[in-house]
Amino acid sequence: MNVELSDEQKVKIRTDRDLYPIMREILLQANKTDRGKEHLWVCGLAANNLLMYIELVSLGTMFRSITDPMSVFSWALQKQTPMIIIVHNHPTEKLAASETDEDLTDRMIQVGNIVGVKVVDHMIITDKEYYSFERHGLMAELSRSKKFVPGFVQVEQLKKEAQRIGEEIGKKKGLIEGREAGAKDKAVEIAKQLKREGVVLDIIMKSTGLSRKEAEELFLRDD
Repeated sequence: MNVELSDEQKVKIRTDRDLYPIMREILLQANKTDRGKEHLWVCGLAANNLLMYIELVSLGTMFRSITDPMSVFSWALQKQTPMIIIVHNHPTEKLAASETDEDLTDRMIQVGNIVGVKVVDHMIITDKEYYSFERHGLMAELSRSKKFVPGFVQVEQLKKEAQRIGEEIGKKKGLIEGREAGAKDKAVEIAKQLKREGVVLDIIMKSTGLSRKEAEELFLRDD
């Protein structure tokens, strides 16, 4: 589920201190029933560290959230964001990273290496404070781990899934561009007809949606 960002939240995330106030606000907005469960969010960053999106990918129990690699990386591949930060809350308010938390991070780092998306940090949050894997040196340590390096079959499966998502994005982009081109061609034809009928420039612009420059170019043509 995509979290709608306010204009104030669309900022550059240079350190964990920049992201925590935003994530704390989102956590506090969760209803009382869900606040007692672990949430896992993925925050996508552009190359210039601008926060592009926050996606809730898992809503689990009081003690754990359940997720899979492609749920974590799907939006990053769709939005073509080169970096992500994983964030999850601890309803118990204990900030220590569990072995499960470390294993999840380890796996996501390895998958990120395959699909070309860097996992910058993993933050554990409560409504009072937070813990950053990057700040405490865990990201560097886990980056050297070989515990979850995928085998050949898994690597190929992940690459195929990433390719499939990429192809879907390409198809959607092509359809949108095709529709836009078709709509523009139709507007030009209508404008030409109006021009032949002696309709003035301003009326042509209002009737077709063409810009002033596009409409003026039509008036300079002989057709």
